Amino acid sequence: MSDRQVHIEEPGPSEYRSPLVQHEMKRAGVWIAMGIAVALVVLLAQPIMLIMGALVLTTMMDGGTRLLGRVLPIARGWRLAIVLIAALAFLIYTFYLTGSSLAAQAQAMRAIIETQVTRIGGWMHQMGISTSPEDFKSLASQAMSSLGRVTAAVGTAVGAITGGVMMLVLAIFIAVEPKLYERGVAWMLPMDRRAHFYRIADRMGWTLRRLMFGRLIGMAVEGVGTWLLLWAGGVPMAGLLGILTGLFAFLPNIGSIISGVLIVLVGFSAGVNVGLYAFGVYMVVQIIDGYLIVPMVAKRATDLAPALVLAAQILFGALFGIMGLFLADPIVAMIKVYLEERSKTLEADRADAAMLQAAS
Repeated sequence: MSDRQVHIEEPGPSEYRSPLVQHEMKRAGVWIAMGIAVALVVLLAQPIMLIMGALVLTTMMDGGTRLLGRVLPIARGWRLAIVLIAALAFLIYTFYLTGSSLAAQAQAMRAIIETQVTRIGGWMHQMGISTSPEDFKSLASQAMSSLGRVTAAVGTAVGAITGGVMMLVLAIFIAVEPKLYERGVAWMLPMDRRAHFYRIADRMGWTLRRLMFGRLIGMAVEGVGTWLLLWAGGVPMAGLLGILTGLFAFLPNIGSIISGVLIVLVGFSAGVNVGLYAFGVYMVVQIIDGYLIVPMVAKRATDLAPALVLAAQILFGALFGIMGLFLADPIVAMIKVYLEERSKTLEADRADAAMLQAAS
C-alpha cells in the first residue's frame, strides 16, 4: 500500500466547507465584531451620549404628556405642546425675575468659596497637615480634567449650546410620535424577536418615566426646601443655593455631596451658628428626599443599589465626561431592565423545553 493511500487528508484553512473552519471563523467574527463595537463606542462617544440624553428628555416629555392626558382628553400633539410651553414659560419666568440677582450672588459665592478653601488650607497647615490651598485647586482641576474626552469636545459654550439644542430637537421629534420610531427599530429585527423587543421597550419606558418623575420631584423638594429653610435661617445666597441644590439633585450621591459642601462653606462664612444651621438644613432635606421621595417614587421602579449607581457614575464620568455623569443612572436602569427581561425569557424557554421533554 502506498503512502498516498495510507495518509488521510485533512481540510486546510481554505476549505470553507469544513465544519471546524466554519466554527473557528464564527468565533473570530464575534471577537472582531466586539473589537469594532468598542472602537465605535470610543470614537462616537459624543453623539451616543447626545442620543441617550435625547431619549431621557423624550421620556420626561412623554411622562408629562401622559400625565396631562388623564385630565385633558385632547390629541397627543396638543398635550405635548402644552408641556413644552409650560416648561419654557417657567424657565423664562424664573430667570427673568432672578437673573440679575443670581448673577451677582454667583460672583459673591465664588469669592466666598475661595476664601473658605484658603481658611481650610491654613487650618490644616496649623494642624501639621502639609496641604495648601493650591493643592485643593490642583486636585479640583485634575478631577475636572479626568472627566473624559467628551468634556473637551463639548466643553466650549458653543459646543454645549449646540449639543443642548440638538438633544432638545431630537427629543421633541421622538416625543411627537414615539411608536413610529419604536416600530422602525423593530422592523430591523427578525419577526420572532419583535414581540420580545416591544415588551422590553415598554418596560424601559415605564421605568424611565418613573425614574425621571421621582428625580424631578426630588429636585423640586430639595431646591425649594433648601431655599426656604436657608432663607428663614438668614443664610446668605439662599436662592442661589436652592437652585444649585435642585439642579445637583439630578445626580444621585455625587450631586448631594457637591451641594452639601457649597451650603456648609457659605453657611460658615456668616458665622459658626449659621454654618451649623446650614448643615442641619442640608441633613434634613437629604433625609426627606432619601427616605421619603426616592423610596416612594423612583426606587420602586428601578431598585438600584446606591453603590451600583455611584460606581456607574464614576465609570461613565471617566469615559464620557459630564454627559456620562448625568446619564449614568438612566443607562444603568435600562441595562437592568434588559437583563431582567432577558432572564425571564430564558426561564420561559427552559420551562417550555422541559414540558415538551416531559410530554415526549
